[in-house]
Amino acid sequence: MRIVVIGQAAFGKSVVQSLGDAGEDVVAVFCPVDRAGKELDPIKQEALSRAIPVLQFKRMRDDEAVQAFLEIGPDLCVMAFVTDFVPSSILQAPVQGTIQYHPSMLPLHRGPSSINWPIIQGETMTGVSIFWPDDGLDTGPILTQKTAAIGPDDTVGSLYYEKLFPLGVEAITQAVALIRQGIAPKIPQDHESATYESWCGLKEGVIDWSTQGSAIYNLIRGCDPRPGASARVGSHLVHFFDAEYQKETHDVPSGTVTSVGREGFSVAVDGGYILITTVQVEGSRIPAGSWASINLTIGDMFTADTLS
Repeated sequence: MRIVVIGQAAFGKSVVQSLGDAGEDVVAVFCPVDRAGKELDPIKQEALSRAIPVLQFKRMRDDEAVQAFLEIGPDLCVMAFVTDFVPSSILQAPVQGTIQYHPSMLPLHRGPSSINWPIIQGETMTGVSIFWPDDGLDTGPILTQKTAAIGPDDTVGSLYYEKLFPLGVEAITQAVALIRQGIAPKIPQDHESATYESWCGLKEGVIDWSTQGSAIYNLIRGCDPRPGASARVGSHLVHFFDAEYQKETHDVPSGTVTSVGREGFSVAVDGGYILITTVQVEGSRIPAGSWASINLTIGDMFTADTLS
């Protein structure tokens, strides 16, 4: 099969690498345009190292991008980490159709932040789906899925890079083999049980100190490394990363700083304490201990980010 890969970043690179190593015929790669002063996208570097033509357009919906895709005449399109809108004129053009990677167990967690929300919601299982995209948002039939456990201390970063990233590359490579063999299924999604969440952004990461400590810890994990769960203390807006949760009964008000040390600082929550070892303040991510030693004292109170 003549395969076109649309993608970007490390995941897209690994997909091209895996397909090539498996003997699949990747005839072209579409990726975002180069950025001035930045290194070439990893997927572009991988494609060039394999003498695979690379095509770059600002938007895949533009006429020149669609025309370039159609002129290649691929048998299959593989979408590997695509954040741009890809029109149906591209999705439906290949003889064997188009498949796409999504880091959740569809129909659960449709939407753009599907790794963040299962962690934030305290779930213990997620996975990856390879599906046939249609005109809806993550609504197309399923080709294959693989499950992954969410550990009690997993962050978005650890869950993605240690589990969902390699599972996704493996699943795409297996899916392409099934398509080549003519035995790839198209299993309709159960739309009645579908869930959807939009972007997990800065607003969604604001900590509500009145909630359970486990929920606050889940929010911090589900916003690490982006966008970063946040709170205010005095005039400082602080984003929390690399947290640890210790369950313990106490009567200290939630949001109170209870310790400051070289490793970081602890904050009381309902049902325990959360140790923060990395913070981001004024755009810089730094060790929490060094920042706290200058800016925090025991008894200081973190509040929700309600200041402008």
